Order: sequence, then C-alpha cells, then structure tokens
Amino acid sequence: MQNAGEENGVKDAVNSDASSGTGREPSLYVVATPIGNMGDLSLRARAVLEQVDRIAAEDTRNTARMLDSLGIRKPLMAHHAHNERESAQGVLACLQRGESVALVSDAGTPAVSDPGAVVVRCVAEAGFTVVPVPGASSVLAVIAASGLVDGHFTFRGFLPAKGKNRLDDLKQWLACPEPQIIFEAPHRVLQLVDDLEGLDMGGRDMCAGRELTKQFETFYRGSGESVFEQVRQDSNAERGEWAWVIAANPVSGQAAEIAQASADLDTWLKLLMAELPLKTAVAVVVKATGFAKNTVYNRALELKEGRQ
Repeated sequence: MQNAGEENGVKDAVNSDASSGTGREPSLYVVATPIGNMGDLSLRARAVLEQVDRIAAEDTRNTARMLDSLGIRKPLMAHHAHNERESAQGVLACLQRGESVALVSDAGTPAVSDPGAVVVRCVAEAGFTVVPVPGASSVLAVIAASGLVDGHFTFRGFLPAKGKNRLDDLKQWLACPEPQIIFEAPHRVLQLVDDLEGLDMGGRDMCAGRELTKQFETFYRGSGESVFEQVRQDSNAERGEWAWVIAANPVSGQAAEIAQASADLDTWLKLLMAELPLKTAVAVVVKATGFAKNTVYNRALELKEGRQ
C-alpha cells in the first residue's frame, strides 16, 4: 500500500507532465503502451493520454480500441513506417499551433523497433520539448526472465526476413562478446531455429519468450539444442511474436580479455620505459602484473624497436 506522500508524488508527477490544457508549453510525449497486458499501462501514461490534445498512432484502429477501453476520446492521426516523414511534419504543425501530442506505437515504446525516431528528431530540432513516458518493454521483459544478462547486452531488433543478409547479420551478431537480444515474427520463428542450428548454436545458452505479458506467455530456457527442440514441439510456436536472448560468445569474451590485457601491458611498458632502463621496466611490470617475464621482455623489445 502507498502512503500519502507516495500518492501525492505520483499525482504531482502526472500533473507536472500532462498539462497542455493548463498553460504548459506544447510538447511531444513519447508514450509506452502495454505489450499485451493492459495492467502494465502506467498511471502517468494514462494521464498523458487523457490530457494531450491529440495522439499520433502507429495504427489508429488499434489505438482507438485501447483508448475506448480506457474511456478516453482524443483525435487520432496516423504515424507509421510508410508515412513517418509526412506525419512528422503534421505533428510539428500541431505543436506550432500550441497543441501537445502523444506518440504511441501498437505495443511498447515508439522508436524501439517501431516508428518514432524521425518525428522525435524533427520535433527536437524545431526546439520543442520531447518527454519520454516509459513503460512496458519486450526487450527488458525477456532480459529479466532469461537469467543470461548481468551487464552489457546488444538489442538487434528483427532479423532481415530472408536472403543472405539474414544469415550474415546473424553470424556477425553471434560472434559478439555480449548477449544478443533478437525479435522474430511468428511465421519465421522455425526458420530462426533452423538458422541458429545451422550455425552450431546448439551449445550456446539461450532463452526464447513468446506472447510476453499475455495470458499464454511462454519461456524456453537452456542450451540451444534444448530450446530448439522445445520451440519445434510447441504447437503454438507460430502464434505471437518472439523475443530471444542468446548468451554471449565465450570465445569472443576471452579474445576481448586477451586484447585488453595486451593493451594494458603496452601501457605499463610505455610509461615505465620512458623513465627507466628496459630491464628495470620489465622487472617492474612482471612484478606488478604477473605476466611471464619472457612475454614482457619480448614485447618491450618490440616497442623499443618501433614494432607496434
């Protein structure tokens, strides 16, 4: 249960953000909407949708249904991948008339694998305020449920639908030293399984999530071999979009550590050799870093002779 101070804090935050009708300068609100569970719509997001002058939506029909369920009536304007530049000018015109606009996608956050970046850039460059209203995220949901990310990760979005670029991109991503987050459409998920299997990913840990936050939310975790089998046996695999977390490439991670260690060794040697005789510098570095003496000495000779 919230105490009175917390309730007032939420109310104040909402009122300070969504108040185009009370004198606040016109702004573009980039509003995250639920990715499947309407309970994930924040109080702040709802207040913004209630109080802006109009809403720019990826699909006006989907947004109209969502607003209807909330009892909200607002003018809608289409803002999707095929009219993004034209729509950006329309949003800008609204702001220039003194109206505030909310930008929404069908699910999740605009400009994250959805239209939005163009209008945000256009509005910001024109000098208007852009206000993010964060919320549900497929990326963060699958990361949180995967147990495979404890630091850096790379979000890739959707793979190309087909062709050489698809496999080339996948190979490049899977060689990286951090976990990879990939989206896939339901009708291509079995192709993704085949592609990953063909790239010998059976031994790589991964997590595949379907229908995130919805009634039939499903996760498959384990080795690639195990996940591939589970996805293939899922009779509903081709229903609902997928989000995958693929663990970091351990070989790349080791290579990165080796490269960093080599760079650190060079830094030590260059600093000390500028002030000390070569043998003394080598002795200090060996003692400080634990590198083998021969390794340090040979690298010191290379640096002294200008062989970088």
